[in-house]
Amino acid sequence: MTTTASSTAVAPARPRKPRPSPTLVGGLLAALAFTLWAGHQISFTLAPLFTNFANGWQIIERFLQPNWGYIFRVWDAWVETVAIAVVASAVGVVVGLVFAFMASRVTNRSPWLYRAVKIVLSVIRSLPDVAYVLIFVALVSIGSLAGILALIMFNIGIAAKLTSETIDAVDAGPLEAADAGGAGTLARARWAVLPQILPNYLSYCLYIFELNIRASVVIGLAGGGGIGQVINVQFSRFNYENVSAIVIAMFIVVLAIDQLSQYLRRRFV
Repeated sequence: MTTTASSTAVAPARPRKPRPSPTLVGGLLAALAFTLWAGHQISFTLAPLFTNFANGWQIIERFLQPNWGYIFRVWDAWVETVAIAVVASAVGVVVGLVFAFMASRVTNRSPWLYRAVKIVLSVIRSLPDVAYVLIFVALVSIGSLAGILALIMFNIGIAAKLTSETIDAVDAGPLEAADAGGAGTLARARWAVLPQILPNYLSYCLYIFELNIRASVVIGLAGGGGIGQVINVQFSRFNYENVSAIVIAMFIVVLAIDQLSQYLRRRFV
């Protein structure tokens, strides 16, 4: 009877972990150095967070005692805030759609017009909404009109950017069919492009409306009207209990609008 030695399966050698590439290491070191330089330039420190804690806690205690009754005393400002967001959204997304068609090579066959629109949109997006409201406050004075105009400019940049990128990615089949049928530029955009981008465009509209509800508070602080202007006045009067109530109510309003927007997206998009 012959015996054979039992052989055990040898596990394959584990591959060596590759070393980080010099490019990655150099990029991380450069980012770290740039961050340290930026902090040094502004003398960044967290010390005031601890040294001023006693004084700051007195204000926080007042924030923790919101004056709920004040919310209903500024009902007109709440309505104005929502109205600003609605009007700015309606105008901004429509104008943004027009710019989006002109900012895509799929729907704009004029090279010079395409480049000109791209430059205009870059300029529009270069300024934040707060900068726009400061400009329009200087032009039309403090109030809801300045806020609406500022948000319209802000919305045009967002809507045109997102929608033009969606247009660039449409299916080429309907475009070829429209060209074969002799469709012009407007007919091509209307019947071959718009049906393809419409679900995404509606989603962008709802997203922009959500942004406007939040942004309308910020531009109100700069003189754009609405509840933001009330917050600014109450801060200047050190009425932190009133500010706390408004902030909590704003959180609830934004949350409700966000849930409504999600429902509409599931229902219609």
